[in-house]
Amino acid sequence: MARYYRTDSQRNQPVSTEITGYAVSALAYLHALSDDARFLDRASQAARFLTGAWDAASGSMPFELAPAAPTYFFDCGIVVRGLLSAWRATGDGQFRDIAVSLGESMARDFVSAGGVIHPILSLPAKSPMECDPTRWSRSPGCYQLKSAMAWFDLAEATGRAEFRACYERALELALRQYPEFLPGHPDPLKVMDRLHAFCYFLEGLLPRATDPACARALAGGIEHTAALLRQIAPRFERSDVYAQLLRLRLHAGYAGAVPIDRAAAGWEAARLTEFQAASEDPRIDGGFYFGRRQGEWLPFVNPVSTAFALQALALWDGSAGGVVGGPRPHRHLLI
Repeated sequence: MARYYRTDSQRNQPVSTEITGYAVSALAYLHALSDDARFLDRASQAARFLTGAWDAASGSMPFELAPAAPTYFFDCGIVVRGLLSAWRATGDGQFRDIAVSLGESMARDFVSAGGVIHPILSLPAKSPMECDPTRWSRSPGCYQLKSAMAWFDLAEATGRAEFRACYERALELALRQYPEFLPGHPDPLKVMDRLHAFCYFLEGLLPRATDPACARALAGGIEHTAALLRQIAPRFERSDVYAQLLRLRLHAGYAGAVPIDRAAAGWEAARLTEFQAASEDPRIDGGFYFGRRQGEWLPFVNPVSTAFALQALALWDGSAGGVVGGPRPHRHLLI
């Protein structure tokens, strides 16, 4: 799966293992909703691409393949969760086995002696790359908890206590880090980007949603994210932030951690639907635009934004919207 499609130049960006991991999870989710075998077939194909991208000799999963790019902790966690989604849906043991190997690599290669998680390693040396404090994706931080969920899922899939311990250590670290993450930048447009990352942190809390510290962080984080989103939206808004925030409300509410603010959720769902493209061009029809500035669409139709949006709206129209038999929030299905 390409990172995104540019509508201005009509070109896809390079294929990314992270985005393909998201695609596997999205396709498995669509199969769970529809029981349509085509979704399962595509999920299996994408998962097989990921098993082929795994470098068993070096124990690494590169960000991109041509040429092999550095490896990111965050991306590796998304790939693990995608492979586990395919394993649950198909029963193919290879998907689980590669997920386990990658999870072991995450714990072995990315975590420093002091417990800090390096965001990026060079390949093939696996040396930590220099951090850029002005870019959240190139610095360690609370957002990494979303990928640390892979360890929690691997613990459930294997029964191995060391994976659970890895998640618990990442959770403890993220709970110390998160109060300083927002706003984190003087430019409101950059703050909107950080809202996307902060939602990753909140998603990473879901395995422990009802623990008192996690429930407090979820409640305060949802409220803070919503306030900043509404404040910045007239200048710049991202569809994935709307989708992530809506999903968080529904997951946290269903878990009994944070009551659902239905008025706010309805507003976010309505705003989110505005981002869906309707076009005679099949490359973008039905997809979701990444964002808009000053009311103008940015020229990116993003597969991850689309996956987040379709799940958020399905959950809202179903269980939270009151439709009997609609999909219910479940952490395993979170894309």
